[in-house]
Amino acid sequence: MLRGRNGRWVGLMAGLILSVLAAMPTLAFARSISLKDAGIGLWIFIIIGAVIVLLQLIPAAILFFSFIGTSSSVVFKRKREEGKVADEGKAVLPGIEPAAVKK
Repeated sequence: MLRGRNGRWVGLMAGLILSVLAAMPTLAFARSISLKDAGIGLWIFIIIGAVIVLLQLIPAAILFFSFIGTSSSVVFKRKREEGKVADEGKAVLPGIEPAAVKK
């Protein structure tokens, strides 16, 4: 029963594909694209698009180098703090320390 159902689906899909292909125009309407007769608007569009794509490299570089800096500082800081902990025998935690206040 499963083979019959799969066979029907294959036939249905093949029929749909062939009907879509029959409705499409033939390759006689296809021609090559020539930029020789392109207007000035097309060239401006292409240049502005290329500039926009290249401008995206600036924030990408900033994010990349900040990631490298953050990850390397975390790795090197951890090694430095491990040496401090071993020397002093207690962990050093950053934060606000209480101070005595005279009234």
